[in-house]
Amino acid sequence: MLELHEIETFYGDSQALFGVSIAVAAGEAVALLGRNGMGKTTTVRSIIGVRAPRRGTVRIAGQDVTGWPSHRIARLGVGLVPEGREIFPTLTVRENLLVTARTRGAGAWTLDRVFDLFPRLSQRAGQFGNRLSGGEQQMLAIGRALMINPDLLVLDEATEGLAPLVRAEIWAVLAQLKAERLAILVIDKDVHALAQLVDRHYVIEKGRIVWSGQSDALLADIELLHTRLGV
Repeated sequence: MLELHEIETFYGDSQALFGVSIAVAAGEAVALLGRNGMGKTTTVRSIIGVRAPRRGTVRIAGQDVTGWPSHRIARLGVGLVPEGREIFPTLTVRENLLVTARTRGAGAWTLDRVFDLFPRLSQRAGQFGNRLSGGEQQMLAIGRALMINPDLLVLDEATEGLAPLVRAEIWAVLAQLKAERLAILVIDKDVHALAQLVDRHYVIEKGRIVWSGQSDALLADIELLHTRLGV
């Protein structure tokens, strides 16, 4: 579903990513791990077309989308939950969801289904986005991404700053989405929660992938967890 091959991304003359290669298969959940400032968000921006790689290729469902604008990539079935949520503060919950609604394929995700997934959003459907709690805003950001009926869901800092009960709810929702065979790329600092969810992990440091493997290998590597991830 997603393949990054040796991408190199720059901000002006400053290089941020150095030959990053990542793959996410259809129906697979994959984590991108790393300390702050190591290139995780730049990788996301490279995937969605906000910061096009200067070298390397980005493929979505086998199609080379390197250099495409974000709206064209989204239409291929990529849903983004951005860092900071970035919901529309002066639109209601319902309007935030409907503004991204797209029918693709079977068109499984509808307003009613998002409300079933997140009952709190249904209860607050008429409230403005800026009146929601942080956890409710994150639920709205996920629901908004689902409304495009994506084949690939990308979450940048899935549970950052959320209360423990809300984090648990978000992880349960992501497990449900994975069970429905939605491809997921997730960034988060909760290594142990991610180990229960994803199939594989990549660790990025200073713009380079320095480790990749499965959850059992990650949790067994104490030096990696301490030196690379600060766990």
